[in-house]
Amino acid sequence: MTAEAQVKTKDTIPLWLAVGITVVVSLPFGLLLGKYNLPLWVAFIVWAEYFVLGAKPSALRIIFPAFIAGVFITAFSMFLTVVLTKWLSLNLSLAISLFVVVSAMVYIMRFFKVLGEGSLPYFNGISMLLAVYFTAQYPATANAYLQPWVAALWASLAGILGGLLGVFNIWIMFTHKVK
Repeated sequence: MTAEAQVKTKDTIPLWLAVGITVVVSLPFGLLLGKYNLPLWVAFIVWAEYFVLGAKPSALRIIFPAFIAGVFITAFSMFLTVVLTKWLSLNLSLAISLFVVVSAMVYIMRFFKVLGEGSLPYFNGISMLLAVYFTAQYPATANAYLQPWVAALWASLAGILGGLLGVFNIWIMFTHKVK
């Protein structure tokens, strides 16, 4: 056995209680900021990614760039949709822009290690941007060309909050070595 395998740890606060505390700590970000409320469901999804990718701060080096890339590249797709609606129907514009951009997103994964290792947050970035955009869970703007970018900023901020909630969740467990 390795020395690492022999180390025993104990949590001062159990996971179930730490998760409950973390949920309560996150509520002000989704309920008390008025029109600047962050969509907490996005934060919770990224929080889950933190656990899936090892529940260590080093996971954020994969989660943040992959998630944010997924969000902003998909925002470009929504921007392209708005542009194409000058000539095409909304449904056709949406289908064309998503087909082209998402296909390109998958293709470029081979060139960026962080996108391969972070495929879960990368694809969640796609779905979270679409969800935030289509539910208008971001500060309103009358400029249709600007809306995808504001939605991307909001989804990214919520994702960053989620990663930080994951770190906080583990931190408040006060895990320590036992003999």
